[in-house]
Amino acid sequence: MNGSMGNNGLGKFLAGRLFKLITLLVAVSLITFILMKLSPIDPVTAYVGADSRVGAEQRELIAQQWGLDRPPAEQFLSWFSSLLSGDWGQSIIYRRPVLSVIGEKFLASLAVMAAAWALSGVIGFSLGVLSGVKEGKLTDKLIRGYCHVLISTPTFWLGILFVMVFAVWLGWFPVALSVPIGVLAEDVTMMDKLSHLVLPVLTLSVINIAGICMHTREKTVEVLRSDYVLFAKARGENRRQIVRSHVLRNVSLPAITLQFLSFSELFGGAVFVEQVFSYPGLGQAAVQAGLRGDVPLLMGITIISLLFVYTGNTAADLLYRAVDPRIRERYAR
Repeated sequence: MNGSMGNNGLGKFLAGRLFKLITLLVAVSLITFILMKLSPIDPVTAYVGADSRVGAEQRELIAQQWGLDRPPAEQFLSWFSSLLSGDWGQSIIYRRPVLSVIGEKFLASLAVMAAAWALSGVIGFSLGVLSGVKEGKLTDKLIRGYCHVLISTPTFWLGILFVMVFAVWLGWFPVALSVPIGVLAEDVTMMDKLSHLVLPVLTLSVINIAGICMHTREKTVEVLRSDYVLFAKARGENRRQIVRSHVLRNVSLPAITLQFLSFSELFGGAVFVEQVFSYPGLGQAAVQAGLRGDVPLLMGITIISLLFVYTGNTAADLLYRAVDPRIRERYAR
């Protein structure tokens, strides 16, 4: 009985999330399309160049080929109907199918975001627990000061600083790009790719550490001040036993949930990081699509980024639902 109620609750939860996702996709796509049409950037001019000698007739032919001569409402409905049939359109910049461009760029961005996500989660959680356990001491003050500085630091500024220190002054890592310049694709080694990945990952992870650390610290302090920890101390448990048996168990779930909810900040930070390091990922493609009026590509990237962030939020909700029995009962009812 309880199993069937749980399954029904899970089904309703997933159905509700799917309905919200569909409405979000339609709303975000429509808003993005309207903003692109209100933009002063002319896709044809951005494509041929402002100083190009392309005549008016050729410009009209280009606009007609891209469907830019039709009313905006008709353009959106045509794009949306093609999207539903699996055709995401052709990129104006790359002259390739949008899905092909996004697939290539997303894999590059995923390597940066996945490494930064894991690194920031582990370091942020560890520093947060350490800061909470050492509340009021020098270690706690140093960690909190470090986090406060990072929270107020722009991502692009930190990336430029890392380039100056580690790439220009010390020469430890490459300045930019994802592979060495002038090297054939078959000659690029894994070490070459990893060396180009270090600074973007370091920049993105260092920024995201602060939020996880401060949240984990507050939860750790809250647990250490609780009645059951006081009872554990009365039973003779030492600090290490309390941290292992009570703090880590009660702090890990909120930290993991917050980590999944940080997908939006992770994606937004990746846009700045890829611009600073000229890393050929999805963020840089989104900036180029916006600056050059590539509506099909920008719309496709918007949808992919929405799915990426929404997946993180749904995973966080499912995690809470799987672990917290109160949430399971609420959905079952």
